[in-house]
Amino acid sequence: VQLQASGGGLVQAGGSLRLSCVSSRNIFSFKSMGWYRQAPGKQRDMVASISSGGLTNYADFVKGRFAISRDNVKNTVYLQMNVLEPEDTAVYSCNAVPTHWLENTYWGQGTQVTVSS
Repeated sequence: VQLQASGGGLVQAGGSLRLSCVSSRNIFSFKSMGWYRQAPGKQRDMVASISSGGLTNYADFVKGRFAISRDNVKNTVYLQMNVLEPEDTAVYSCNAVPTHWLENTYWGQGTQVTVSS
């Protein structure tokens, strides 16, 4: 399984970006998919996740600003990021948690998001 993340870039504070994570496998085969971020010198944090049934979960620091969604036809998960802050600067990565417990979680490569003040 390959997860291809894209959509990062440089944006001014208050701006928006939309990240995409395209899966090489039907995303219905995953229990959930999510976005994580890691800033230099910091731990990786969960940003948002979405279950196969569409249930969403957000980190407190992005609630009301970010929205995760999925397109089952395109096998893609999106992260719409609004009202971006310099503190949102990080490498954003997507993951996919398989339904079968014996299968490991898949991770995509990261995409850099830089928010200037």
